[in-house]
Parts: sequence; structure tokens; C-alpha cells
Amino acid sequence: MIFTQSEKDEFIPNFVRWAENQPLVRAALLTSTLAVPGSKVDIFSDFDLILILSDVQPFFQDRAWLEDFGHVLAMYRDPLEPMDGFLKSGNVTQYDNGLKIDFTLWPVALLQKTTASPQLPPEFDAGYRILLDKDQLTGGLQPPTYRGYIPNPPSEAEYLRKIEEFFLDTGYTAKFLWRGDLMAAKTLLDYFLKDEHLRPILEWHMEIAHQWSVKPGPHGRGLQKWLRGDLWAKLGDTYTGFGLEENWQALDKTIVLMRQVAQEVGASLGFAYPADLDRRAVAYLQDLKNQRH
Repeated sequence: MIFTQSEKDEFIPNFVRWAENQPLVRAALLTSTLAVPGSKVDIFSDFDLILILSDVQPFFQDRAWLEDFGHVLAMYRDPLEPMDGFLKSGNVTQYDNGLKIDFTLWPVALLQKTTASPQLPPEFDAGYRILLDKDQLTGGLQPPTYRGYIPNPPSEAEYLRKIEEFFLDTGYTAKFLWRGDLMAAKTLLDYFLKDEHLRPILEWHMEIAHQWSVKPGPHGRGLQKWLRGDLWAKLGDTYTGFGLEENWQALDKTIVLMRQVAQEVGASLGFAYPADLDRRAVAYLQDLKNQRH
């Protein structure tokens, strides 16, 4: 059974009632998409909740309290790790009815330090709502600008490094294709080349077109909405099945797309595209490809 919209609408009031009855919970905040006015949400939108605790340890050590919100299907547990000198933790919890909650566990002192700061951390600046405050801990929080996580233009060094790393991994991809190691080749092709190297360039292109005002989603989520249509279509052409020859072709198409987008980004930012690196890397790949058995 999937978590329904009516159940989703009832979740926050139910959560606040739960938090009111937890002595260690001194405040609670909602962050991310559901805290942004006018944002597009659906029944699969996660709840990102920060619990402000007088003592983090009990919530960290015994997580049976997570069952108060439903039957846990699976979860990722953060370790206790420092942030601004204080230990925090959290967990990403998927319930078997479709509800997903990302809990972050903060000590009171960490919120007090955040409240005293003139600048919000990106997580708060992207959007937050105060759901509960038993001790008036949040009174000094700056209002969000809703610009958290919106990237700044890259430096020329960042731009060139991203392109160089892309061409480095084209060599690994080609070697795996030459050996016929399709799973390894596709990991390089579809994750490292595209998600790690090409996606940031596509996002810079998107930001240039929209005056650096868009918050990119993880792993290209929302990119289709903001990216120029012809580039999105070319990106689609770089994905293929499990055949050896078609993946060689996909590698070639990925390089062509990277070249076009990086040249356009460079022209907009005043950076020279490293054409000599491109030429030599492509020549190396062609030599490698020609030596196939």
C-alpha cells in the first residue's frame, strides 16, 4: 500500500504531536522541498526533518523510535560525526507504505550556534519551516533566501579540471570496452563520464541560461525541465543497451556532447576550451579502438 496524499497531509500534524510528547526533543524543523513555498511535490516527496535534542545519544543508540511512524522497510544510518564542533547524526528511513523520512539529529548547542550565525547553512537557506520550538531556540534564525545549493559560476581551473577528468575516464571506459568488460565499461560510461563529469557541465549550461537561479537536483533530477531541448535529446542518445559496439558508439556520442556543451559554457564564461587535450584524447581512443581483436 502506497502512502496516500491524504496521509501525507496528515503527517506533519501527527509528527508534531509525537515530538511534543518526546522530552528529549526540544525543537523540530522541516527542510528541503516540502519547506519551500510553491515547490512541486507529489506523494513520493520525502520529509526532511531535523530533530533538536537535549541529548543525541539515546536517539542514536536505540532507533526503535523510528517504528512510531510505521514499519521500517530499510534504512541508512549516519555515524556520529562532528559539525561545527558538535556531534550529530541521522538516518534515511524508508517505510513499507512508501513514506520516506530523512531524520537529522542535532544537539541543542548546534542549533544555538546556527542561530547566532549571521549566515544560514545551505540546508536552512534552501528553505526551512519551524514545526516545534519548546524553548524558543529558533527566534534568532535568519529567514531563508531559498538560494541554498544553487551553484556559483565555476572558476576557470574548475572548468578545465572537470574536462580533463572526463577525458581521463574516457580512456578507462575504452579499455574496458576493448577487453569486453561490459559491466565495468557501463559503470564508467553511465556513471563517471555522465554523472560525475558531464552532468556538472550540463548544469552550468542550465544555470547560464537561467541566470544562476536554479537548484540542481541530485543525479540530474529536474534537468529535463531546465536544459535546452536539443541537448536533452542528445543526452538521451548517449544511453544504450549491453552490446559492445553500441557502447563504443555511446562513448563517441558522449564525447561529442561534452565537447559541445563545454565549448558553449566556456564561451559564456570567457574560458578557452582545451581543444588540444580533446584532439589528443580522441586520437588515443581511436588508436585503442583500432587495435581490437
